[in-house]
Amino acid sequence: MTAGPRIALATYSVRPRGGAVHSVELAEALAAEGADVTLVALGDPAKGFFRPAEVPVHIVKAPDTEGTTLTERVFSHVDALAAGLTELADQFDIVHAQDCISARAAARVRDNGAAFSVVRTVHHIDDFTTPALIECQDAAIVEPDRVLVVSEPWRRRLRDEYGVEAAVVPNGVRAERFAAPEAAARRDELRTRIGAGDRHLHLTVGGIEPRKGSRYLIEALAMAKRQPGRPTMLAVVGGHSFQDYRDYRDEVLGSLEGLGLSLGEDVVIVGTVPDEELPGWLHAADSFVFPSINEGWGLVILEALAAGLPVVTSDIEVFQGFLTHGTDALLTAAANPAALAEGMTQVRDNPALTQKLRANGQATARRYTWPVTARHCLEIYTEVFRNRPSPKLTGQTGGADTRRGRTMTDSTALYSEAEAAAAEALIGKHSRGVEPETGAALAVVAALADQTAARAALRDDMIRAAARKFGASQRQIADAAGMDRSTVARILRAGTD
Repeated sequence: MTAGPRIALATYSVRPRGGAVHSVELAEALAAEGADVTLVALGDPAKGFFRPAEVPVHIVKAPDTEGTTLTERVFSHVDALAAGLTELADQFDIVHAQDCISARAAARVRDNGAAFSVVRTVHHIDDFTTPALIECQDAAIVEPDRVLVVSEPWRRRLRDEYGVEAAVVPNGVRAERFAAPEAAARRDELRTRIGAGDRHLHLTVGGIEPRKGSRYLIEALAMAKRQPGRPTMLAVVGGHSFQDYRDYRDEVLGSLEGLGLSLGEDVVIVGTVPDEELPGWLHAADSFVFPSINEGWGLVILEALAAGLPVVTSDIEVFQGFLTHGTDALLTAAANPAALAEGMTQVRDNPALTQKLRANGQATARRYTWPVTARHCLEIYTEVFRNRPSPKLTGQTGGADTRRGRTMTDSTALYSEAEAAAAEALIGKHSRGVEPETGAALAVVAALADQTAARAALRDDMIRAAARKFGASQRQIADAAGMDRSTVARILRAGTD
C-alpha cells in the first residue's frame, strides 16, 4: 500500500484565534484518521500552542515586533516562518496553510526548490489598506497549488474576484466537549467572578474589533437595557489579534458612558481565557451574541450551539449557510443595533423560543464534526499529492492537464478566429517533439515574451487559455512568464468581467 502524504498544518500563531483553533482540531482529527501530520506555527517554543496538541508540534520562534507597523509585522512573520519551513522542507509533501502569512511563507519555500505542494484555507479576507499588504494578501490566495474555503459565499468570492476555484470544506466542532457536565459545573463560579448575579448574561467571543460588529453590540446592549424585564449585561471573552485595534477598542469603550452603560458593571472585558475554561464561560452565559459583519464561517457559533446557548447573530450570507432564523438561531440585520437589540430581548424574555433555539442549535452543531472535515481534507491532499508534477516535468512550467480530457484545440473557444489561428500556430510550433503539456507551457512563455501592444490581447488570452482550458496553475503560468502571480491573477479576473 502506498503511504499517504506527509502533512504540515501551518499557522502564524499559537494563540486561541480561529485559525489556530482550526489547525489544532483538524490536525488531531487527521491523525485519528491515520494521517502523518505535524503542526507548524510561529510562537514561543517554550510555551507551545494554547493547549497541548495530540500530534507532533514544531514551533518556530516568532520575531520581536514591539514598536513595528502592521506591514512590518506581517513581512517579518512571513520571513520567520519561511526560514523555519526551509529547515523542515524535506519532512513534508503538503503544507496546508491556514492564513495569509503561512501561505506566503510556504509558497516562498516551495518556489525556492522544496518538493512540497501548498494547500491554503482562506478563512476570510482582511480589510488591509496599504498596497503592500493588499498585494501580499492577494498573492497568498493565488500562489497555492490548491485553495480551500469554509463556506460557499467565499468560494464564489474567490472565483469572481481572484479567478481561483476553491473547494468548500466546512469547519467542525467537538460538540461533546462543549456539552460536557463538568463545563456546566463552573457556571456559578464564573458568574460570581464577573458579578453577574441573577442578571441575564449575554456572552460574545472574539474581543472588540470592527469586523466583529462590536460597536453595534454595545449600542444594542444599551437599547436592550432600557427595555422592561430582567436586568442584562455583556461579557466579552477573547481579544488577542495580530492587527492593532486599540483605537477602535478605545472608541467603543469610550462610548459606554454616553449610552448609559458602565465598564465593569454592564460590560465586562474578560479577555483571553485558558482553553479549558472556554466551555465553562459558554455555560455561565444565558445567551450568545455574535453580530459579526465579516466571517469565513463563525466557528465560535458552533461552539455556542453545542453548549446549548441560544444564539443571536447577524444575517450575513455565511451564517445563513448553516443557520435558520427562528429555528436554531436568531439572525438579525447586520450592522443594525435596533434589530440586534430586539433579538437580544427575545432570548431574554421568551422562554419557549429560548428552549427551541437550544434544542435545535445543539442538533445543528452535531452535524458538523472534525472527522468529516478531516476526511474531506485527506481526499484533497491525496489528489494534490497524486497529481504533483512528475520528475520528467520538473523545471518545465506551465502545462496542460490531459487527465481532465483537455485537448490543444479546446483553446480556440477563447479566441476570435484570427486569434485562434495565431494561438494554434504558436502552440503547434512549440509542441513538435515534446509532450502536449510542455508545448502548451512553451507557447505561453513565447506569447508572454512578446510585450508589443499588438500581442497584448493574445498574451492575456494565452494566460486564460493555459489556466482554464489546459489546467495550468497560476504558479506555473507566472513561472513560465517571469511574471508575479498577482499580475496573473488580475489578468484572469479581467477575463471574467
